[in-house]
This record gives sequence, C-alpha cells and structure tokens, in this order.
Amino acid sequence: MKGVSVLFRHLAKFFLPGSTIFCIVAFIHHADIFYHLIPKINSIYPYAVLIVGVFMGWRFSRSRLIFTIIVLAMADQVLLQLNFDPEGALVRDQLIYNILTLILPINFVALALIKERGILNLRGIGRLGLILIQPFLVYLFIKYNFLENLQFLSIELFRVSFLESFPIQQIPLLAFIIAFIFTIVNFVLKKDIVEGGFFWALLCSFVALISGQETEVSTFYFSSAGLILIMSILEYSHNVAFIDELTGLSTRRALFESFLKLPNRYTIAMVDIDHFKKFNDQHGHDVGDQVLRMVASRLQRVGGSGKAYRYGGEEFTLIFTGKGANQARIFAENLRKSISDTPFIIRSPKRPQKKPDNLQNAPKSRKQVKVTISVGIAERNETLNEPDDVLKAADEALLRAKKGGRNRIRLYGKLHAAEK
Repeated sequence: MKGVSVLFRHLAKFFLPGSTIFCIVAFIHHADIFYHLIPKINSIYPYAVLIVGVFMGWRFSRSRLIFTIIVLAMADQVLLQLNFDPEGALVRDQLIYNILTLILPINFVALALIKERGILNLRGIGRLGLILIQPFLVYLFIKYNFLENLQFLSIELFRVSFLESFPIQQIPLLAFIIAFIFTIVNFVLKKDIVEGGFFWALLCSFVALISGQETEVSTFYFSSAGLILIMSILEYSHNVAFIDELTGLSTRRALFESFLKLPNRYTIAMVDIDHFKKFNDQHGHDVGDQVLRMVASRLQRVGGSGKAYRYGGEEFTLIFTGKGANQARIFAENLRKSISDTPFIIRSPKRPQKKPDNLQNAPKSRKQVKVTISVGIAERNETLNEPDDVLKAADEALLRAKKGGRNRIRLYGKLHAAEK
C-alpha cells in the first residue's frame, strides 16, 4: 500500500495541474460552442500570462519561468508573421518555421536543465541575452541570405506517408520527440511538479506549432503553455508551505488552517517519538530521518478519520473529526502498539544503492532497535472550546505520558492509578 501511495503522489505531481489545463484548452479548441470565443480570450490571455508570469518569476525567484514565458511569447510573435498560404508561401517563411520548430524544443531542454540562479546577476543576464539574441540571429540570416544554408532542416530522414502532410519537418520533429523524452526522464529523476509542468507546456507548444495556420489557435496554446508553468510554480509553492518534504505529511501551517474548518466534535492527539534526540545522536541524522518517515507512514494509516500533521521535530499531531477522546484512543493505541511491536532495522552505511549480484558478499547489518511513541489526547468540550485550547490540553496529556514512562497514552483530565 505504501508503494501505491507514493506512486500515486508522483503521478499526481506529473499530471496536475498540467494535464488538466491542457485538456481544458483542447476541449475549448475542438468544441464548436466554445471555439468562437478564442479570439476574445486572446485579446487578454497572452498579455495576462506574460505579465503574471514575469511578475511571479521575479517574486518567487524563478528565473526559468521568466525565460520560458519570454521564449513562448517570441515564438508566438514569429509564428504570427509567417505566411502559410500554399500558393504564395515564401521559401523564407518555410525556413523560418523550420528554424522555430527546431529551436523551441532545444530551448525547453536547456531551460529544464539549468538551475535557478536568479535574474539580476551576470549569469541571469547572460541567459536572457542568449534567448533574446536568437531572433536577431535569424534576422541576420535573412538579411545576408544565409537561410539557404539551413535547407538541411527539410531533409527527409524516413519515408513515412503520414509525415508527408505533417507541418513539422522530420529533423525538428525528432528534436521534439527527444525533448518530450527528456522532460519525462527529468521529472522521473527530480519528481518535481515544475518539471512535470515543462512536459505539458512543451506539448501545448507543439500543438501551437502544428496549428500555425490558425494563428488564433496557436496563440491560445502558447499562452496556455505559459499558464501551465505559472500554475506549476503555484502548486510547488503551496506544497513547500503546506507539505513536509521529509515525511510527506501536512505541516503545522496546514494544521492551524484546518482549525478553521473543524466541526463541533473532534479530538486532537499529540504524538512524540520517545528518546528521539538520544537516538539521533547515537545513530546519526540519516537514521533519524528514516525513523521519522516510518512513524509518519504509520500515522497516515491511523484510521478513524484521523488526519496526520508534522508539528515540528519529532512531534506529530492527529485530528480525529467526529470522534471523542475514548474513540480516538482506540486508534491511537493500535498505532502505538504497531510501532512498538515492529523492530526497526538500521541500514548499514556500506549498503549499496543497487542489489548486488552476489548476496553472500554483500555487507550485512541486522541491527534492530525499538522505536516507541507517547501520545496525549484531548477532545473539544465546554471547557476546551477552541482548537488552540484542545491542542494545549493534548500537549499536557503528552507530557504526562512521557513523565509516566513513555510508550503510553494519556487522556487529558483522566489520571491513571500510577499518577494518583
């Protein structure tokens, strides 16, 4: 189940929000009832994407967003100037189109590769200069009749009947295929929402280019490519603020926001990993991180409608909506017992990343340690009316559990015989 959950999260990062925006755009394009709206949308759409994209890129220090938005805007303007009339089409315009279809995927790959280094510095200005100089170089090729040297872009690599009527020539088409493969591999390696956004933005750009004769449609798709990257940055920023990178749990910020949506009946549990600092000092931070991930994975499966949050350090919070303290205790006890009864095996630092061919020669480390948790539980009532009060009460109960010997659960306001 854990593997399925991780796979689902990675797929969500790849398909959202990029595929959603692409499907909506494709639906508007092909639905007769909406198609006539595209010119009206384009009167605002590309300018809004350009302004918002540049502003967000500056505000969030995302130079790749700014550079890609500029590349898309330039490609759109070049495409609008070309003549696609079969009877009057100029050889020059066909060559420019071939150059555009070759340069665009190359730019996408380059922008996906570079690291965020800022804009208002030598590196950022240099990268911007390399982008802005591209149309100037094409202009020089036109002015000094060098375009004939680029006739190789029209070479037919394979004789395929389908490709004969395809607007993009085979060499630029091959560049797009390589770029698509690269963006997918790049996402698989980095597992980043923004990298997934690059794939869908590239797909939008590809559709824009093959729709070149319908200039309103191409502008619509180019603008949507920029929108995908903007939404990917927003989604990434949301995850940074609300999702803990190490454990995958919601953060304390998300916990406090959830307080605004709680019903009249709920229970809060504070969970603490016993002797974690001592464990961390003895076995190292890498092993400590493994423990945190293990406990977090158990918390996610606590049951009873319990929602898990990482409160900070080795502390976690569970919210049981619609449950009283005694009901929540049942699920918390199952959680405590499952963690306590499962030995935690410390991996050897010499353990190879890949499974060795000869297992007999592989370094072995079967050192087992026991991981336990302490839990404090409090429910909302007439005295504890606000979520902050319930949280503090659960924290007080947690302190009693730790003082009572750890690896146990305590309910706020209920003293056990050992405590009396």
